[in-house]
Amino acid sequence: MILTNKLNITDQIELARVEEKISKQKAKQLFDSGDITKVEIGTFAGLSYIHAYLFEAIYDFAGKIRDVNIAKGSTVFARLMYLEPSLKHIDAMPQNTSDEIIEKYVEMNIAHPFREGNGRATRIWLDLLLKTQIKQVVDWNQVDKADYLSAMQRSVMKDIEIKVLLKHALTDQIDDRALFMKGIDVSYYYEGYSEFKTEEL
Repeated sequence: MILTNKLNITDQIELARVEEKISKQKAKQLFDSGDITKVEIGTFAGLSYIHAYLFEAIYDFAGKIRDVNIAKGSTVFARLMYLEPSLKHIDAMPQNTSDEIIEKYVEMNIAHPFREGNGRATRIWLDLLLKTQIKQVVDWNQVDKADYLSAMQRSVMKDIEIKVLLKHALTDQIDDRALFMKGIDVSYYYEGYSEFKTEEL
């Protein structure tokens, strides 16, 4: 099913291509303009801001809580009736250590509050949380795609694997622009988007 979009694109391949290009341009702008400093740290409101920033030119639902139940493969994300209480619970979770922050990230992934673009927005949200709270970010270039996806799938039941994977990739290069841009490319690669390099857009 092709998502209804503001660009009236009806071909899935074309939509994916345009979505990647526009939202990567917006991710670059988020960093270079300084708008990234406006993000509320560790809250759904902050995540919503990021999601809207990336996708508002493409989708009406950008930044808005989804109104349908969704799943990916065998993973079923939070049911609609539990979604808003889940987001309030996540907002209140502690975020003082890398373990607590990754636990919060795992819970936000399980919530999957948006219709599309959850992973890409939430990985930026995670890095801002890590940067603010423990002065580190993930070097996503050090995180293998298959390892990451399998660890995230299993994190619904047990989060030790994703904690080990991400903690081994932490760096103190928190303001490194090149690292951020490459991280966006890796984040999109996890989701199957790899036609454009963020830095070149």
